[in-house]
Amino acid sequence: MELSSYSFIDILISCVLGFIMFGIGLSLTPMNFKTIAIYPKSFIIGLTTQMIVLPLIAFAIASISNIPIPYKVGLILLASCPGGTTSGFITYFFKGNVALSITLTSINSILTLFSIPFITNLALQFYYGKGTDIHLSFVETVIQIFMVTILPASIGVIFRHLKPITAIKIQKPLKIVLLIALAVVFIVKFFANKNQGGTGITSGEIFEILPFAIMLNIGCMLTGCFIGFIFSLGKRNSYTISIEAAVHNTTLAFLIAGTLLQNQDMVKPSLIYSMFSFWTAIVFSIIIKKVFKERLFHEFQN
Repeated sequence: MELSSYSFIDILISCVLGFIMFGIGLSLTPMNFKTIAIYPKSFIIGLTTQMIVLPLIAFAIASISNIPIPYKVGLILLASCPGGTTSGFITYFFKGNVALSITLTSINSILTLFSIPFITNLALQFYYGKGTDIHLSFVETVIQIFMVTILPASIGVIFRHLKPITAIKIQKPLKIVLLIALAVVFIVKFFANKNQGGTGITSGEIFEILPFAIMLNIGCMLTGCFIGFIFSLGKRNSYTISIEAAVHNTTLAFLIAGTLLQNQDMVKPSLIYSMFSFWTAIVFSIIIKKVFKERLFHEFQN
């Protein structure tokens, strides 16, 4: 997609997310990623959950809903999208496994270049009896992942290595700054006009889609946690997978539904999901910490 097709708010969000990844990188060391490479169980299970289980949940919700078919396809498309930078920030803020979160986001974002066209075509065939030719740009996606996720996080890791005392000192105040910045950007996107990069969705459409979007959100969070515990991944990794499962890259869903499929109705589930998924993940994180009697902003004890 050309740069000109992005709104000012979309560009602003990308800049804020890049800054957030820098802040996340300050909390990491190369050993965090080495541990995942040596013990890949959590990564493999998390990736499988995102790529296979979540679209199945969306299919199930769509099948019991009475919403129009474009909305059903939009829900399935949304569930097929990977976690985004926002999920990494929430994991970082609540002391989950940040290295696992970043690794899942990065790898899954590349793999979905192939899985999203396949799953979306399944949904189109099921509901419309026909598919469509969907191509996602490999080069553009890799560049976007690198610029918004990997590069700023790597700079943060390098800064932590060179200036460990400074990095540790600025982490606490930086968390507050990043949280406020992200909240402001999403509030602006919610209230902005459609031609300015906002949602432009009607209240009637919100109330029609919202119950099923919430079902998907809660279903993804609980499924991530449940699978983590079933496979004995520990509280910290189970929490991380649940957040990755629940906070999707809605921008990618906007692109596919609105630009590639040219169906604005299919965009609407993702628009509505983006309005609340950040906040429900925050509430879920607080509840999880309380349930497991963890100190709110301290590491999980497995």
